[in-house]
Amino acid sequence: MPEAASAPSPSRAVIGDSEFDRDTAVVRRGPGVYGIDLSAGWTIISAVNGGYLLAVLGRALADALPHPDPFTVSAYYLTASQPGPAVVRTETIRTGRTLSTGQASLFQYDDQGNEVERIRVLASYGDLAGLPDDVRTTATPPAIPPLDQCFGPADGPAPIEGSNAIADRLMLKLDPATLGWALGAPSGKGEMRAWFGLADGRDPDPLSLLLAVDALPPTAFEIGLKGWVPTVELTAHVRRRPAPGPLRVSITTRNLAGGFLEEDAEVWDSENHLVAQSRQLARARLA
Repeated sequence: MPEAASAPSPSRAVIGDSEFDRDTAVVRRGPGVYGIDLSAGWTIISAVNGGYLLAVLGRALADALPHPDPFTVSAYYLTASQPGPAVVRTETIRTGRTLSTGQASLFQYDDQGNEVERIRVLASYGDLAGLPDDVRTTATPPAIPPLDQCFGPADGPAPIEGSNAIADRLMLKLDPATLGWALGAPSGKGEMRAWFGLADGRDPDPLSLLLAVDALPPTAFEIGLKGWVPTVELTAHVRRRPAPGPLRVSITTRNLAGGFLEEDAEVWDSENHLVAQSRQLARARLA
Protein backbone atom coordinates (compact mmCIF):
# COMPACT_ATOMS: atom_id res chain seq x y z
CA MET A 1 0.00 0.00 0.00
CA PRO A 2 1.36 3.50 -0.80
CA GLU A 3 2.43 5.76 1.99
CA ALA A 4 -0.58 7.97 2.67
CA ALA A 5 -3.21 8.77 5.22
CA SER A 6 -6.80 9.79 4.76
CA ALA A 7 -7.70 13.38 5.41
CA PRO A 8 -8.61 13.79 9.10
CA SER A 9 -12.33 13.70 9.75
CA PRO A 10 -14.05 13.55 13.15
CA SER A 11 -16.74 11.28 11.72
CA ARG A 12 -16.18 9.69 8.33
CA ALA A 13 -19.17 9.57 6.03
CA VAL A 14 -20.12 6.20 4.56
CA ILE A 15 -21.20 5.27 1.05
CA GLY A 16 -24.88 6.04 0.72
CA ASP A 17 -24.87 8.69 3.45
CA SER A 18 -22.55 11.48 2.39
CA GLU A 19 -22.82 14.88 0.76
CA PHE A 20 -21.84 13.35 -2.58
CA ASP A 21 -24.64 10.77 -2.33
CA ARG A 22 -27.24 13.35 -1.34
CA ASP A 23 -26.20 15.80 -4.06
CA THR A 24 -26.24 13.17 -6.82
CA ALA A 25 -29.50 11.54 -5.71
CA VAL A 26 -32.20 11.53 -8.38
CA VAL A 27 -35.96 11.19 -7.85
CA ARG A 28 -37.88 8.96 -10.24
CA ARG A 29 -40.80 10.89 -11.74
CA GLY A 30 -41.87 8.32 -14.29
CA PRO A 31 -40.48 5.51 -16.42
CA GLY A 32 -36.92 6.56 -17.26
CA VAL A 33 -37.44 10.15 -16.05
CA TYR A 34 -35.72 11.61 -13.00
CA GLY A 35 -35.59 14.95 -11.25
CA ILE A 36 -32.68 16.51 -9.40
CA ASP A 37 -31.70 19.87 -7.95
CA LEU A 38 -28.09 20.39 -9.05
CA SER A 39 -26.13 21.59 -6.04
CA ALA A 40 -24.16 24.85 -6.11
CA GLY A 41 -21.59 23.07 -3.95
CA TRP A 42 -20.05 21.38 -7.02
CA THR A 43 -19.42 24.48 -9.12
CA ILE A 44 -16.35 26.22 -10.49
CA ILE A 45 -17.15 29.90 -10.98
CA SER A 46 -20.87 29.48 -11.82
CA ALA A 47 -20.81 26.28 -13.89
CA VAL A 48 -21.45 22.83 -12.45
CA ASN A 49 -18.42 20.53 -12.56
CA GLY A 50 -18.44 17.96 -15.39
CA GLY A 51 -17.42 15.04 -13.18
CA TYR A 52 -20.29 15.75 -10.77
CA LEU A 53 -22.69 15.82 -13.73
CA LEU A 54 -21.29 12.52 -14.96
CA ALA A 55 -22.00 11.00 -11.54
CA VAL A 56 -25.57 12.35 -11.56
CA LEU A 57 -26.33 10.80 -14.94
CA GLY A 58 -24.46 7.67 -13.88
CA ARG A 59 -26.74 7.31 -10.87
CA ALA A 60 -29.87 7.71 -13.00
CA LEU A 61 -28.66 5.04 -15.44
CA ALA A 62 -27.80 2.70 -12.55
CA ASP A 63 -31.47 2.88 -11.55
CA ALA A 64 -32.82 2.58 -15.10
CA LEU A 65 -30.62 -0.31 -16.28
CA PRO A 66 -30.59 -3.88 -14.93
CA HIS A 67 -26.84 -3.84 -14.18
CA PRO A 68 -25.42 -1.81 -11.27
CA ASP A 69 -22.03 -0.48 -12.35
CA PRO A 70 -20.80 1.85 -15.10
CA PHE A 71 -18.22 0.15 -17.32
CA THR A 72 -17.87 2.84 -19.97
CA VAL A 73 -19.52 6.25 -20.10
CA SER A 74 -19.18 8.73 -22.98
CA ALA A 75 -20.52 12.22 -22.39
CA TYR A 76 -20.99 15.22 -24.66
CA TYR A 77 -21.18 18.54 -22.83
CA LEU A 78 -23.52 20.66 -24.93
CA THR A 79 -24.14 23.73 -22.75
CA ALA A 80 -22.93 24.77 -19.31
CA SER A 81 -25.10 23.40 -16.49
CA GLN A 82 -26.19 25.74 -13.71
CA PRO A 83 -27.15 25.01 -10.10
CA GLY A 84 -30.86 24.39 -9.73
CA PRO A 85 -33.62 22.09 -10.99
CA ALA A 86 -32.91 19.67 -13.80
CA VAL A 87 -34.56 16.70 -15.47
CA VAL A 88 -32.76 13.53 -16.55
CA ARG A 89 -34.35 11.39 -19.25
CA THR A 90 -32.98 7.90 -19.84
CA GLU A 91 -33.52 5.28 -22.51
CA THR A 92 -32.57 1.62 -22.41
CA ILE A 93 -30.99 0.68 -25.73
CA ARG A 94 -30.06 -2.95 -25.15
CA THR A 95 -29.89 -5.40 -22.29
CA GLY A 96 -27.83 -8.58 -22.25
CA ARG A 97 -26.63 -11.13 -19.76
CA THR A 98 -23.41 -9.30 -18.80
CA LEU A 99 -23.86 -5.79 -20.20
CA SER A 100 -26.68 -3.33 -20.67
CA THR A 101 -26.49 -0.11 -22.66
CA GLY A 102 -28.49 3.06 -22.22
CA GLN A 103 -28.41 6.76 -22.86
CA ALA A 104 -29.32 9.73 -20.70
CA SER A 105 -29.70 13.47 -21.18
CA LEU A 106 -29.92 16.25 -18.62
CA PHE A 107 -32.17 19.24 -19.32
CA GLN A 108 -32.67 22.64 -17.70
CA TYR A 109 -34.68 25.74 -18.60
CA ASP A 110 -33.13 28.97 -19.83
CA ASP A 111 -34.25 32.49 -18.85
CA GLN A 112 -36.94 32.44 -21.54
CA GLY A 113 -38.42 29.18 -20.27
CA ASN A 114 -37.05 27.07 -23.10
CA GLU A 115 -35.82 23.56 -22.33
CA VAL A 116 -32.08 23.24 -23.01
CA GLU A 117 -30.12 20.00 -23.18
CA ARG A 118 -26.96 20.35 -21.11
CA ILE A 119 -25.24 16.97 -21.42
CA ARG A 120 -25.89 13.69 -23.25
CA VAL A 121 -24.43 10.35 -22.22
CA LEU A 122 -24.16 6.90 -23.80
CA ALA A 123 -23.09 4.19 -21.34
CA SER A 124 -22.68 0.45 -20.87
CA TYR A 125 -23.24 -1.06 -17.43
CA GLY A 126 -22.31 -4.42 -15.92
CA ASP A 127 -21.39 -5.94 -12.58
CA LEU A 128 -17.82 -5.16 -11.51
CA ALA A 129 -18.03 -7.78 -8.78
CA GLY A 130 -18.40 -10.49 -11.42
CA LEU A 131 -15.22 -9.69 -13.36
CA PRO A 132 -12.29 -12.17 -13.33
CA ASP A 133 -9.19 -11.33 -11.29
CA ASP A 134 -6.74 -11.90 -14.17
CA VAL A 135 -4.76 -8.68 -14.77
CA ARG A 136 -2.01 -8.32 -17.40
CA THR A 137 -0.75 -4.76 -17.64
CA THR A 138 2.25 -2.57 -18.23
CA ALA A 139 0.63 0.36 -16.40
CA THR A 140 2.24 1.50 -13.17
CA PRO A 141 0.88 3.80 -10.44
CA PRO A 142 2.00 7.43 -10.58
CA ALA A 143 4.85 8.43 -8.30
CA ILE A 144 3.31 11.01 -5.97
CA PRO A 145 4.94 12.20 -2.72
CA PRO A 146 3.21 11.25 0.54
CA LEU A 147 -0.03 13.09 1.15
CA ASP A 148 1.44 15.35 3.85
CA GLN A 149 4.07 16.59 1.37
CA CYS A 150 1.48 17.66 -1.21
CA PHE A 151 -0.59 20.82 -1.35
CA GLY A 152 -4.31 21.57 -1.47
CA PRO A 153 -6.50 24.53 -2.46
CA ALA A 154 -6.10 26.12 0.98
CA ASP A 155 -2.31 26.30 0.52
CA GLY A 156 -2.30 28.73 -2.41
CA PRO A 157 -4.29 30.97 -4.72
CA ALA A 158 -7.40 29.76 -6.51
CA PRO A 159 -6.56 28.37 -9.98
CA ILE A 160 -9.35 30.42 -11.56
CA GLU A 161 -10.61 33.78 -10.36
CA GLY A 162 -14.07 33.50 -8.85
CA SER A 163 -15.81 30.96 -6.67
CA ASN A 164 -14.48 27.41 -6.43
CA ALA A 165 -17.12 25.76 -4.27
CA ILE A 166 -16.18 22.22 -5.31
CA ALA A 167 -12.82 22.57 -3.54
CA ASP A 168 -14.60 22.51 -0.17
CA ARG A 169 -16.08 19.09 -0.98
CA LEU A 170 -12.86 17.40 -2.02
CA MET A 171 -9.77 16.11 -0.31
CA LEU A 172 -7.34 17.20 -3.01
CA LYS A 173 -3.57 17.28 -2.49
CA LEU A 174 -1.50 18.11 -5.55
CA ASP A 175 1.99 16.82 -6.34
CA PRO A 176 4.39 19.80 -5.94
CA ALA A 177 6.05 18.81 -9.22
CA THR A 178 2.82 19.76 -11.05
CA LEU A 179 2.27 23.07 -9.22
CA GLY A 180 4.55 25.36 -11.21
CA TRP A 181 1.50 27.21 -12.55
CA ALA A 182 0.56 28.28 -9.00
CA LEU A 183 3.99 29.90 -8.59
CA GLY A 184 3.94 31.64 -11.96
CA ALA A 185 6.40 29.14 -13.45
CA PRO A 186 4.46 26.41 -15.32
CA SER A 187 6.60 23.45 -16.36
CA GLY A 188 5.19 23.22 -19.90
CA LYS A 189 4.77 19.46 -19.46
CA GLY A 190 0.97 19.24 -19.33
CA GLU A 191 0.87 17.02 -16.23
CA MET A 192 -1.29 17.04 -13.09
CA ARG A 193 -1.08 14.52 -10.25
CA ALA A 194 -2.88 14.44 -6.92
CA TRP A 195 -4.23 12.46 -4.02
CA PHE A 196 -8.01 12.54 -4.27
CA GLY A 197 -10.96 11.83 -2.01
CA LEU A 198 -14.14 13.35 -0.66
CA ALA A 199 -13.76 15.87 2.15
CA ASP A 200 -16.19 14.05 4.45
CA GLY A 201 -14.06 10.88 4.31
CA ARG A 202 -16.46 8.78 2.26
CA ASP A 203 -14.62 5.93 0.57
CA PRO A 204 -14.60 5.75 -3.25
CA ASP A 205 -17.01 3.66 -5.30
CA PRO A 206 -17.64 3.35 -9.06
CA LEU A 207 -19.83 6.48 -9.19
CA SER A 208 -17.31 8.66 -7.37
CA LEU A 209 -14.68 7.51 -9.88
CA LEU A 210 -16.71 9.37 -12.51
CA LEU A 211 -16.14 12.50 -10.44
CA ALA A 212 -12.44 11.77 -9.89
CA VAL A 213 -11.53 11.75 -13.59
CA ASP A 214 -12.64 15.39 -13.96
CA ALA A 215 -11.94 17.06 -10.62
CA LEU A 216 -8.27 18.15 -10.77
CA PRO A 217 -7.09 21.53 -12.06
CA PRO A 218 -6.69 21.43 -15.85
CA THR A 219 -3.34 20.33 -17.28
CA ALA A 220 -3.60 23.50 -19.39
CA PHE A 221 -2.34 25.43 -16.35
CA GLU A 222 1.01 23.62 -16.52
CA ILE A 223 1.20 24.39 -20.25
CA GLY A 224 1.01 28.06 -19.34
CA LEU A 225 -2.66 28.81 -20.07
CA LYS A 226 -5.15 30.39 -17.70
CA GLY A 227 -8.90 30.46 -17.30
CA TRP A 228 -11.72 27.99 -17.68
CA VAL A 229 -11.09 24.85 -19.78
CA PRO A 230 -14.57 23.53 -20.68
CA THR A 231 -14.96 19.86 -21.57
CA VAL A 232 -16.35 19.05 -24.99
CA GLU A 233 -16.41 15.24 -24.72
CA LEU A 234 -15.31 12.81 -22.01
CA THR A 235 -15.15 9.02 -22.03
CA ALA A 236 -14.52 7.19 -18.76
CA HIS A 237 -13.78 3.49 -18.25
CA VAL A 238 -14.35 2.01 -14.79
CA ARG A 239 -12.11 -1.04 -14.46
CA ARG A 240 -12.85 -2.37 -10.96
CA ARG A 241 -14.31 -1.44 -7.59
CA PRO A 242 -11.81 0.72 -5.69
CA ALA A 243 -10.39 -0.30 -2.32
CA PRO A 244 -11.11 1.99 0.65
CA GLY A 245 -8.77 4.93 1.11
CA PRO A 246 -7.50 7.86 -0.93
CA LEU A 247 -7.10 7.62 -4.70
CA ARG A 248 -4.20 8.78 -6.83
CA VAL A 249 -5.09 10.59 -10.03
CA SER A 250 -2.66 11.28 -12.86
CA ILE A 251 -3.65 13.40 -15.88
CA THR A 252 -1.50 14.18 -18.92
CA THR A 253 -1.83 16.24 -22.08
CA ARG A 254 0.41 15.57 -25.06
CA ASN A 255 -1.12 17.78 -27.70
CA LEU A 256 -2.62 21.26 -27.76
CA ALA A 257 -3.67 22.28 -31.26
CA GLY A 258 -6.30 24.54 -32.76
CA GLY A 259 -7.45 25.66 -29.35
CA PHE A 260 -8.27 22.13 -28.15
CA LEU A 261 -6.37 19.69 -25.96
CA GLU A 262 -6.83 16.14 -24.73
CA GLU A 263 -6.54 14.99 -21.13
CA ASP A 264 -5.74 11.34 -20.38
CA ALA A 265 -6.48 10.34 -16.78
CA GLU A 266 -5.65 7.28 -14.69
CA VAL A 267 -7.11 6.64 -11.24
CA TRP A 268 -5.38 4.24 -8.85
CA ASP A 269 -6.71 3.00 -5.52
CA SER A 270 -4.94 2.45 -2.20
CA GLU A 271 -4.03 -1.13 -3.16
CA ASN A 272 -2.30 -0.10 -6.40
CA HIS A 273 -5.15 -1.15 -8.68
CA LEU A 274 -5.91 0.84 -11.81
CA VAL A 275 -9.61 1.47 -11.16
CA ALA A 276 -10.55 4.04 -13.81
CA GLN A 277 -9.26 5.64 -16.99
CA SER A 278 -10.58 8.49 -19.10
CA ARG A 279 -9.87 10.71 -22.07
CA GLN A 280 -11.49 14.04 -22.71
CA LEU A 281 -11.32 16.75 -25.33
CA ALA A 282 -11.40 20.26 -23.89
CA ARG A 283 -11.33 23.77 -25.28
CA ALA A 284 -8.43 25.96 -24.20
CA ARG A 285 -8.42 29.73 -24.19
CA LEU A 286 -5.30 30.87 -25.99
CA ALA A 287 -3.63 34.18 -25.23
